[in-house]
Formats: sequence, C-alpha cells, structure tokens
Amino acid sequence: MTRMDQEVPWFQALSAEDRAWVATILQAGIRGFVDWYRVADQPAPAGTEMVASVFGAAPRALAGVINLQQTVDLVRLTIEVVEENVPDLLEPVDAAEVRAAVLRYAREVAFATAEVYARAAELRGAWDARLEALVVDAVLRSDPDEALLSRASALGWAGRGDVAVVLGTVPAERSDTDTFDEVRRTARAAGMDALCAVQGDRLVVVLGGADRSREAAAVIADLFGPGAVVVGPVTDGLGQAHVSARAALAAHRASPGWPDAPRPVRSADLLPERALSGDGHARRHLVDEVYLPLVHARGTLIETLSAYFQQGSSLEATARALFVHPNTVRYRLRQVAELTGFSATDPRESLTLEIALILGRLSGRL
Repeated sequence: MTRMDQEVPWFQALSAEDRAWVATILQAGIRGFVDWYRVADQPAPAGTEMVASVFGAAPRALAGVINLQQTVDLVRLTIEVVEENVPDLLEPVDAAEVRAAVLRYAREVAFATAEVYARAAELRGAWDARLEALVVDAVLRSDPDEALLSRASALGWAGRGDVAVVLGTVPAERSDTDTFDEVRRTARAAGMDALCAVQGDRLVVVLGGADRSREAAAVIADLFGPGAVVVGPVTDGLGQAHVSARAALAAHRASPGWPDAPRPVRSADLLPERALSGDGHARRHLVDEVYLPLVHARGTLIETLSAYFQQGSSLEATARALFVHPNTVRYRLRQVAELTGFSATDPRESLTLEIALILGRLSGRL
C-alpha cells in the first residue's frame, strides 16, 4: 500500500472506501497464494475459483471505479513487492521455488482479472444494447418522453445539432453488433452521433449533427444491406426526431415504386410514391406546400402548369394553347419552381407537381 501511494497517481485520488477495498483485494490475493502454496502439488486455482477467492471480497461497483489498465498496474506492483520480499522471508534454498510459484499464481490472477472485466463489459454491453433499442423504438413510435434525452446521453449521445433518421435493410453478412460498431465509428469520424437498432429486417440509424440529410446519410449508406437507403428530413434535436422517422418509414415502404432511386434518397424525393401508397402526410404536404401556393399565386401559374402537362410537356404546344410566347411559358415555369421547389422540366419533379395538382383538385381546397 505504501508503494502504491508513492508510485501510482490514480490510487492517491481514490476515496478512502475504495482504497480500503483495494487493500482487501491485495490481502485476499496474498492470503490465497499462501493457502495454495501450503498444500503440496495442488494446481493453482483458476477461473471462477480465483475470481471468488481474490475479487469476491470487493463489490462489483469497484470495476466501474478502477479500470482494467489500473488493475493491471495493481497486480504488477503487488507481484513486484512480493518477489522483492521473498529473500527476506525465506532461506535461499526455498526462495527460487517460491518465486516460480508466485509466477504461476500471478498468471492465474491475470486471467481472473481479465475474466472480471470481460463479464463487466458483457453486462454493460447488453444493457447498452437494450437501452439503445429502447431509445430508437421511442423515436420510431413518436413517443419522445422526458427520459429520452437522458437515456441517449447515457449511451454517449452528445446532442450535437440537428437529427435525421436513416432506414435501410440489415446487411446479411454481418452481425448486429459488428454493424452497429461500424456505423458508430464511421459516424463519429464524420463528427456525428449515431444510435442504431434493428426493426424486423430494417436497420434504423438516428444521426445527430446531421446538417444536411442526404450528405449525412451518404456517410453510412454503404453499411446497409441491398435495396433503398432512405433518410428523413433534418429535425431540431432528438425530441423531434420522430418527425424524421415517420417520413423515413413511409418513404422506405414506398421505395419499391422507384427502383432507380439514388442511394441514399431523401424521403421528400419519394413524395409521389408515398402519396400513391396512401401516406396521408405526403398527400397533405403536396396539397399544402405545392398545390395551394400555386392556387394563391397569380392565376396564370397553375393555368400554365396544367396546360403544360396537358400538352405533353411541350413548351411550344403550351404557348399555342395559351396564346402566349414560349418564353412566357418558360418564365412562368421558373416561377413555379421558385414557389414550390419543383421544376416542371425535370421528369421526377414534374411527376410530383402533377400528382400535387390532382390531389389538390380532389381536396376541393382553394
């Protein structure tokens, strides 16, 4: 104990209670060696027996106070002290044999130490996995209770910036644990937090610090299995992540409707497929954010857009039908793009606009 006070800085910082538990472990280890050596030709205790005899006196909580490296320092210093004192306690004829026995016993102590910390790590890993699944499930179920953020913080969630939810299939060639570790490591390298869970055949990743949804999802897209990788919109913090999860889930269900979608694809890019598959949120979005702004703008915009679709997306045919110059049609279509964020001259975006017009007319809203 004196040597530890002099040579081990972390030991000096321990509380009096924890220092007492360390002393108890040291005494148990030395007493265990003496009891074992007293019985001739008896093999050194191993495994569970060693754990019980040496570490059984201390509470499990001590493994959370003293880490594995510090425990190795403790064992190494104890062996050094014992070996240094052997010549003062024994005759030279016996010292060599005792030193050899100390080494044998110390080897089993080392294995027992590794076993103690391995069990603690397994228990902590299992608990973290259950807690992480609970947090992700709360996000998917739109159940952001008050404990959500504290549970995420216990898993190392730093709460950096905005949040986006990414969905895809589970990779078949890796275990869940390996996949989760790789996702977290890759996200951390990009300056993001990540929470992972498996829901059926889907891998769900909640990304923190995702300033732009598609760019954030692209960092981990290769870690998903085959098929679409969908990312929901960026939301303000973990408490609002259920909004991103809801959009991502609906988009993932509708993703077979666009087999050539990029990987990853934003949930907003799948609005047509989501609306056709019955997603009420997508339908309301198309009516409220696309159709109604066109209706409330000057009347020529929605009239021009309707004529453009009726004329097979031909600028010249639309101009003739409206008795205007083709440049006027181009100008109005640019205004439509500025107002809605969708360009009528882009095949995918024109599909979104056309479905928005149909849904808006069906809604009867003006």
